[in-house]
Amino acid sequence: MMAANLHLAPALTETVPDVSAPSPIRIVLADDHALMLRSLRLLLEGEKDVDVIAEAGDLTSAANHVHGQNPHVLVLDLRLPGGSSIEMIGRLREEAPDTQIVVLTMKDNPVFAEHALASGALGFVLKELADSELPQAVRAAARGEQYVSPRVAARLDALRASITDHRLTRREVEVLRLIALGYTSAEVAHNLHISPRTVESHRARIHDKLGLPTRADLVRYALGHGLLRA
Repeated sequence: MMAANLHLAPALTETVPDVSAPSPIRIVLADDHALMLRSLRLLLEGEKDVDVIAEAGDLTSAANHVHGQNPHVLVLDLRLPGGSSIEMIGRLREEAPDTQIVVLTMKDNPVFAEHALASGALGFVLKELADSELPQAVRAAARGEQYVSPRVAARLDALRASITDHRLTRREVEVLRLIALGYTSAEVAHNLHISPRTVESHRARIHDKLGLPTRADLVRYALGHGLLRA
């Protein structure tokens, strides 16, 4: 006589869910260049733990996708139409705190990185290095960790040290860096989108705060404090 209680194996058609597999990182991409968006999607969708759920070409669309879909990470171009990306970062950190932000930009300027991170972004990645760095930055952001492109990180540290040690403002450090690189006041003004008169005001305060009277002194200071690192 057969035993009364048999333990049957699951039918072959049944699937047992893999509860150990983590859910993918849900991402919204925001960039106003269609080819860049396509390249970023292809890059990130090649990662097994990433799911691109939406794309945006301006700040309004990006914010709508964040509010409507609650992604883990927003990858945000630093120069999108529709307003200021930096201001948008600050607003989204208040309105959608569960969505972390990774800035993607062509600008390797440490002042831009400082502004973005101070506003609440967790990542700062250069577009030309996106293929190797963006997946790392997205994963770090999803964990609540900061990631800055190494090429920018060294100069960002130098910027912060100058602000702390000599009470220079971020703008003054950037003016100092460009002067030390050989830019004229007009060229500095053009690069920073300010007037030549404002550049001269910054320059006078820099000389005063550092106690350095000549341009050569400023160059030596910039070199010695790592502000000219590539």
